[in-house]
Amino acid sequence: MKTVDLPTSKKFEERTVFFTSLGCSKNLVDSQVMLGFMGLDGFKISQDPSESEVIIVNTCSFIEASKRESIDTILEMADFKDPDQGQCKALVVSGCMAQRYSVALEDELPEVDLLIGTGEYNKIVPLLKALEEGKLEAKSHVEIPRYIHTEFDPRLNTSPFYTAWLKISEGCNRNCTFCIIPTLRGRLRSRKVDSLVAEAQKLVTTGVRELNLISQDLSDYGVDLSDENNLYQLLKGLEEVDGADWIRLFYFYPDELTDEVIELMSQSKKICSYLDMPVQHFSDSVLKRMNRKITGEKILERISKLREVNPGIVIRTSIIVGFPGETEEDFETLLNGVKEARINHLGIFRYSDEEGTPAFKLKEKVPQGTIEERFDRLHEAQREIAEELNEEFLGKTIDVLVEGFHEETDLLLKGRHEGQAPDIDGCVMINNTNDIPFSVGDIIKVKINEIHEYDLIGEVIASDKRKAQ
Repeated sequence: MKTVDLPTSKKFEERTVFFTSLGCSKNLVDSQVMLGFMGLDGFKISQDPSESEVIIVNTCSFIEASKRESIDTILEMADFKDPDQGQCKALVVSGCMAQRYSVALEDELPEVDLLIGTGEYNKIVPLLKALEEGKLEAKSHVEIPRYIHTEFDPRLNTSPFYTAWLKISEGCNRNCTFCIIPTLRGRLRSRKVDSLVAEAQKLVTTGVRELNLISQDLSDYGVDLSDENNLYQLLKGLEEVDGADWIRLFYFYPDELTDEVIELMSQSKKICSYLDMPVQHFSDSVLKRMNRKITGEKILERISKLREVNPGIVIRTSIIVGFPGETEEDFETLLNGVKEARINHLGIFRYSDEEGTPAFKLKEKVPQGTIEERFDRLHEAQREIAEELNEEFLGKTIDVLVEGFHEETDLLLKGRHEGQAPDIDGCVMINNTNDIPFSVGDIIKVKINEIHEYDLIGEVIASDKRKAQ
């Protein structure tokens, strides 16, 4: 292979790096591990790309919109290679887009110096050294993904100090016809319970109080390991981590949700009464074409069981509207399912063709205008449901994790209750502190006096009990 020549004048003398991480929280954890490795090698994080010698864009390519965002960001960062605009000596593209389109990116974006796939991000430092020394044998480093970090790998938590994402597995063994993730992330690779508990313990020593458990498929966790490495045992282990006050579960498929886990969630003082459970649809015919191993009736039964055992549980889900072959009858089934399920937080995605997925080849594509019309009907139905569910909080006093001033005004503080996940759900706005002292990262008592469609407003009733002791 051709060696890439890099003049001595392009040595990383100041060892500064600017990092932008696109897409999901799972991608963000990869970014944090890369920053951990770079930190050990002497790199310092810069908040200004114009002052950085190395710029890394950790990309997403899950849907068309995320691909466009990734390309736009890469081109924006490439401008800082111009000496009049910055001092970038190495533009690195990593993550899902690099994994999926490395050949095309190498051909069409000569500004990019290094492409790193989803299973090679742990090699960031030796690859940069090879680039720096002019010994890089190839621009693209993309293989079948096999790596997943452990508690022994360095990781710089770039989230607010009180919260962290805990990636419990990587890859996915499911083959949903609309999804490219198994191709980009590989087969399921779970981390052992002991490893995850150890990382959680390290995180809480830095001030983390909220652990958000993520993976491509939480419900399949541990199927590739020995019997004692299962979700129930993991949750029991994390409950014992002193300092972890909130443990929240994401991306748990309804067909694998066991009564044992439902019961544990309802009894635990630390596991949040919150579940991200992707259902995608309620029509059996659409679910079958999606290759989902469940019926709409079974999904509704699982939701009913969750609420029966754990009243007040907050449920988030995702829906795809306009899947190929979705008839008006299918959509009505979807709409009625959403109304019956009364989901607290609903992410609605317009179907888009993704090359490399089985759904790409399916016939009977739904016209874009029809997709938009159905999207609007779903959105309006969900808006009403969310507001009605928020009314149940009116007059109640709840625990709220303080996040700081509201981004729109210094007259309001904001936080989240356990049914509101970071970045994707609503918030609790605080308009009266009653002169009760507290700090960012505290979990305080707030009485809810007003509700909006997605947000709550209240006043502080008591400070953080744990801090007061």
